[in-house]
Amino acid sequence: MTTIIKNRQAVADDYALLKLAEGEVAETVALPAGAVLVPLAVWVVRKTELLARGTAVGVWLDAGEGPEAIAADLAQLPVIGVNFPKFVDGRGYSTARLLRERYGYQGEIRAIGEVLQDQLFLMARCGFDAFALRADKSIEKALAAFETFKAPYQAAVDQTQPLFRRRAA
Repeated sequence: MTTIIKNRQAVADDYALLKLAEGEVAETVALPAGAVLVPLAVWVVRKTELLARGTAVGVWLDAGEGPEAIAADLAQLPVIGVNFPKFVDGRGYSTARLLRERYGYQGEIRAIGEVLQDQLFLMARCGFDAFALRADKSIEKALAAFETFKAPYQAAVDQTQPLFRRRAA
């Protein structure tokens, strides 16, 4: 089992991450046993089958896939993964904010893909609460990233009031 950061602690990952290999299609890809995090394409065509399995299922969104695609299903999804295909691709930050602020999603939002220590603090501000770091990165070192800043100025998902309003109160 791999280890992820969840709620600012290193924990065992309960979910198998399903990715479609070249030549595989959503309709026929083999589903791993147990809890699984599937791509949106698999969810769309096999939702009934996935829910009938009786095991936990989550969906991961790739860059360019918005949360509106699963908005009607959020109550059935304990985990939503957001893929960062490249370090420089920031679309996932917006996806997390939309899930939390527009859709009111309360479950786990997990960053997957090219997830590096430098991103964790800002990802958490946008609504991520779980992080699957790139395999070559140290979870112990990454945990320190959450202490980068003690009092952020701006309002965000994790702090709805800007610093000047917090000080005035």
